[in-house]
Amino acid sequence: MNATNDRRIDYIELPVTDMEKTKLFYYKVFGWKMETWTPEYASFHDGRLSGGFRLEKKVKAGGALIVLYASDLEAIQRRIVLAEGKITKPTFAFPGGRRFHFSDPNGNELAVWSNVG
Repeated sequence: MNATNDRRIDYIELPVTDMEKTKLFYYKVFGWKMETWTPEYASFHDGRLSGGFRLEKKVKAGGALIVLYASDLEAIQRRIVLAEGKITKPTFAFPGGRRFHFSDPNGNELAVWSNVG
């Protein structure tokens, strides 16, 4: 039993169509550590939260939006584009900070926000 994690988000899983490209993308952009379990499943750890990538035939956009934090939005945005991700919503301001949305090479949409700058 792990009472510290009771009622907290514990794990996030993303569908992917290309496992190797996905692992390389998230490693290049965010520095996540990867562990491959099978050709159809790999897990990641970002230093605080863990998750997984599961191989699927097709990925549908929509659903819950995963929002990551970065102190330098522009640098992360450049890294996403260099790693073959796409910016789907340019940086915009909101009360408390700024953020942009991107899609990974599989079409999963995520966002990155910052309260710096």
